[in-house]
Amino acid sequence: MSGVVAIIGKPNVGKSTLFNKIIDKRKSIVYDTPGVTRDRLYENALWCGKQFKIIDTGGITTDKNSDFRSLIEFQAQIAIEEANVIVFVLDGRENLTEEDYYIASLLRKANKKVLIAVNKLESSENDIDPKIYSLGFKDIFLISAIHGKHLGDLLDEIIKNLPNETKDLKETFKLTLLGKPNVGKSTILNTLSNSNRSIVSDIPGTTRDSVSTFIKIKDQEFEIIDTAGIKRKSKLTDSIEHYSLLRATNSVAEASLCLLILDAKEEISLFHQNVIGLAFEQEKPLIIVVNKWDLIEADTDTMDKYKKELQKKLKFVDYAPIVFISALKNKRMDKLRDTILMVRENISRKINTNQLNQLIVTSQLIKPASSINGKRLTIKFAKQVDAKIPTFLLFVNDKKLAHFTYLRYIENQIRSTYNFIGAPIKLVLKNKNKED
Repeated sequence: MSGVVAIIGKPNVGKSTLFNKIIDKRKSIVYDTPGVTRDRLYENALWCGKQFKIIDTGGITTDKNSDFRSLIEFQAQIAIEEANVIVFVLDGRENLTEEDYYIASLLRKANKKVLIAVNKLESSENDIDPKIYSLGFKDIFLISAIHGKHLGDLLDEIIKNLPNETKDLKETFKLTLLGKPNVGKSTILNTLSNSNRSIVSDIPGTTRDSVSTFIKIKDQEFEIIDTAGIKRKSKLTDSIEHYSLLRATNSVAEASLCLLILDAKEEISLFHQNVIGLAFEQEKPLIIVVNKWDLIEADTDTMDKYKKELQKKLKFVDYAPIVFISALKNKRMDKLRDTILMVRENISRKINTNQLNQLIVTSQLIKPASSINGKRLTIKFAKQVDAKIPTFLLFVNDKKLAHFTYLRYIENQIRSTYNFIGAPIKLVLKNKNKED
């Protein structure tokens, strides 16, 4: 990585618009309401062949009535400490405010390279507050983030001030935390990362963007993503929550492994099944994490009873392991870490072709496929192919004879022989010696 850039400013000056423009995709929520971005958002960026990490932060405010003022400022301070270059965003259509001066004082103390981006100058660059030039920062860029105006000049100056070392950005193994609001996703992220990476509050919906950080479990690196709490669509009372749901859905699409977080105090509902369906439909590996277990009055059978009831309601993901934790109390978190490592290994498990075919032959002898119009499915040969999840190519006499119940039987035979806990299995049928 060639360095880190942090975008800092008060609410509603266009930080997220600038962030999205630089990374060339809509990751950060853009909305004309102050305070939408609360957590630090990280993304990779590339300019003129130079790669760097860019951070979008929540708007820093001096409003004492803001519920999240101190938490947002704390997150911004961490971003400032991590950054090699800071982009201080101002609204060029307005005069400087108390908040702008306050942020300027914070940045002067940071002793970092600071570039001022005077934003929202879509039509004119001549009406900015001249006091901007007296803030003490010599590099000032007059831009329009929404139109990309003069962003090239800003980016040129950014990469000029980043470290010279270069290293290819590698694809990391992504863990995505899914669940309803206020089930403890942010606490789990903070506990796994041993940091206050995500804002934790008892107010449901605190996390609106998908927030990520990097962690290590026994020397294996992961990117862990805390998504906005998913609500029923009927409860999406404003556009911000709607976009948060879209971000969560996009995070699932990018995930290597999903962790569904449940509140131990709540009943499993159809809604939970629908949330799991996000991961199931996209063939994502899955761990079910029952959080807040410390609040349950448990005896020796309580956990087993809960697990059996849960398995009945979630039959379509019966391959998913169930882990009971208390993230707040840091209880059984090692069990969760071990399960994450196990599932990661299972996802990449490779089966010897000879052993696989012996299993397939034996399975068909024990239970042949049902006859359809006097014909029955025969699997002639099988092999595992490279894919993001365990995928097996089955060469058969006629794909039209395949019934999903028999394919489920074959899948179960593979699972009973080899450890694929947590990983979905994909069976791909191909007619042998025939055109498909």
